[in-house]
Amino acid sequence: MTEPALQTDPRPPRTLSKDARRTQLIEATISTMAEFGYSRTTLTAVARRAGLSHGLVLFHFHTKENLLSETLDHLSAEYRANWQAALASAGDRPEAQLEALVRADFNLSICTRDRLAAWCAFWGESQSRPIYQARCGSNDDHYNQMLEGICARMNTVHGYAHDPARVSRLIRISIEGVWLDLMTMATPYPTQEAMATVWLGLSALYPRHFQTRP
Repeated sequence: MTEPALQTDPRPPRTLSKDARRTQLIEATISTMAEFGYSRTTLTAVARRAGLSHGLVLFHFHTKENLLSETLDHLSAEYRANWQAALASAGDRPEAQLEALVRADFNLSICTRDRLAAWCAFWGESQSRPIYQARCGSNDDHYNQMLEGICARMNTVHGYAHDPARVSRLIRISIEGVWLDLMTMATPYPTQEAMATVWLGLSALYPRHFQTRP
């Protein structure tokens, strides 16, 4: 596998603030991880992808471990802000909240090939698993509890009789499975079709509320 192609930063190096430069390098790290995985992502590869010097990456992050940890924090914060914003605008009805969460997971700012591949690198490679659990485990627990609560309220409000823990797990696994499918297929189907696939499962679980295609 070849090294990532050089990409030239069109702006002079000193025109970006420290935060903007760090964000630029994190985005380059996401792209590099998508191509090379966790273990084969290097500071040099990230620098080349960003069109910057190896020394500048060292200046901002000091080590590969710091860079990858902050990249994971960036992805996690971005994902959390996305679903929380969707949930906040959904109102009080559990079916609207569930719809909002599913749509949020296929938001085109979140559901990109590079981001999905980077997430999978953090999930799947043994070297990165402890970092993922330490930095994202509590966020995952919070999301899962919130989703389970919505499924419980679907029972209470609308008379369904599903086990909330199992149903919420099934929904989450469906979404993550479609993400993996999008990332690994040579010719991935459109994001709208990916969401429609998850929607089909929702229509089987909650036929009175998710029959219409998204």
